[in-house]
Amino acid sequence: MAGSTLGTIWKVTTWGESHGKAIGVVVDGCPAGLKLEETDIQQYLDRRKPGQSRFTTKRKEADQVEILSGVFEGKTTGTPISMVIWNTDQRSKDYGSIMEVYRPGHADFTFDEKFGFRDYRGGGRSSGRETIGRVAAGAIAACFLKHLGITVTAYTKSVGPFEIKPEQFHMEERDENRLFMPDKETAALAEEYLEQMMGKLDSVGGVVECVIDGVPAGIGDPVFEKYDAALAKAVMSIGAVKGFEIGDGFAAAHALGSRNNDGFCKGDKKGVEKTTNHAGGILGGISDGSQVVLRAAFKPTPSIAQPQKTVTRQGEETEIEIKGRHDPIVVPRAVVVVEAMAALTTADLLLANMGARLDRIVSFYGRQA
Repeated sequence: MAGSTLGTIWKVTTWGESHGKAIGVVVDGCPAGLKLEETDIQQYLDRRKPGQSRFTTKRKEADQVEILSGVFEGKTTGTPISMVIWNTDQRSKDYGSIMEVYRPGHADFTFDEKFGFRDYRGGGRSSGRETIGRVAAGAIAACFLKHLGITVTAYTKSVGPFEIKPEQFHMEERDENRLFMPDKETAALAEEYLEQMMGKLDSVGGVVECVIDGVPAGIGDPVFEKYDAALAKAVMSIGAVKGFEIGDGFAAAHALGSRNNDGFCKGDKKGVEKTTNHAGGILGGISDGSQVVLRAAFKPTPSIAQPQKTVTRQGEETEIEIKGRHDPIVVPRAVVVVEAMAALTTADLLLANMGARLDRIVSFYGRQA
């Protein structure tokens, strides 16, 4: 199956199915000498694992990571880092009733059309459980970025119609509620709304916002390998994402150039700074040294217990009520997935950028006689 590898220098390949024996990932291109322990990765996996609240699937998985290769005596060796997370709480029988039926909103039909076959147990490779490998790889990328003074932080910006308010934004609140919203008051309203929708056997969508601090100017290329284009590809590859924005995003379509343009000024510590950041830290596909801001819109979880019209694989019309254990909203667990994809993309482009200028290559290797 093609399409399971991301990156040019920092390459990531995920493998495994939702109800298979395990989920895993191979990271190739991570420099040698990076301090890395399984606990560095586990703290990221713990943020996305199921069963943590009423708003996540009741599937009980410890999601414990094992590093199989690429790390020796607590440091990366420069060789491929292979990691595995064993599946321990599969209930494949929950999916027996959909073996011959296409679930609305899922990839059942398209997967069948492409391959002529599908793993109906939880969606196989199309399942959100595939993102475990991304998060494990993203945790390593985040450790790498910290050495360069770069941090990647994501949070829930909105749930259904409830969006965090700038005047109530407190990042320390993010990890204090079940929705990972940095706004205590809005989180409470959103939780109440979710409870109402769950009572109606329905699901809810939302938006994850991510900020990347410390990225130097000059990262990314001006045509096909734009930084924002690479971020868009990485984030849009997350199963439930249906929209992506950089900076003001779609709001820029309603703005005037006189307001949307970011002015430049002389910086206090560095040569040039911007007076505003409507561009979201990227101009012409290249980072401009300011905070990179992106957003991902997640659709409502397609697995709902309401009756829905569909067809069988034979084209016969029928009705389905989806059973099993499903998230009524994917956004809270997707926060760390967006972080991971942003970290992986940034790490890859930073490494690719090292060969962009001759003076820096000469400075690194030394002038030859």
